[in-house]
Amino acid sequence: MGNEDDRRPLVLLLAGSGYGQQAPLLWWSRFVAEAAGCEVVAPSWVVDDAAGADPVGFVERTVDAALGGRLPDLVVAKSFGCCALPWAVQNRVPGVWLTPVLSLDAVATALAAAPDVHDAIGGSDDPLWQPQRVPGTAARLQTVDRADHALQVTGDWRRSQRLQADVFALVERRVAGLGGPRPVS
Repeated sequence: MGNEDDRRPLVLLLAGSGYGQQAPLLWWSRFVAEAAGCEVVAPSWVVDDAAGADPVGFVERTVDAALGGRLPDLVVAKSFGCCALPWAVQNRVPGVWLTPVLSLDAVATALAAAPDVHDAIGGSDDPLWQPQRVPGTAARLQTVDRADHALQVTGDWRRSQRLQADVFALVERRVAGLGGPRPVS
């Protein structure tokens, strides 16, 4: 896995349909990964009608094209980007899944089958966060009280900022677990 050319861990960062790479959860996750010496691949996309009709297929095709045959060491994905969950579970790529769309059967099924190398976080006020659809999963699930689909608490920017800082700390722990740059043999 990872970037075999320079042995740096490879992190795949996937945006939502309306939550781009510049938004806080992804911008800071990228910053954390790059500060730890990781290579970050962050494909961009436009979610049109065709992508909306087959979100899992669209995300998988985009990921395959962006990675060029490599497998990342970690995926950090937001919302629509979490349509990569079936691909990640199939390829044994661990992930941090931010507000996965558990109303999509393929995403819920993949998270239900996910091993404990996956973390999924959603808000109690997010109708797309449906943890009851993934009974028995070994993945670590966290429901943030009063948080919406952006992992923000309406009317409380301080609490929103603190809970997002907790997300960045989780990403930092997961990135640190990748071991940093590996020596070339």
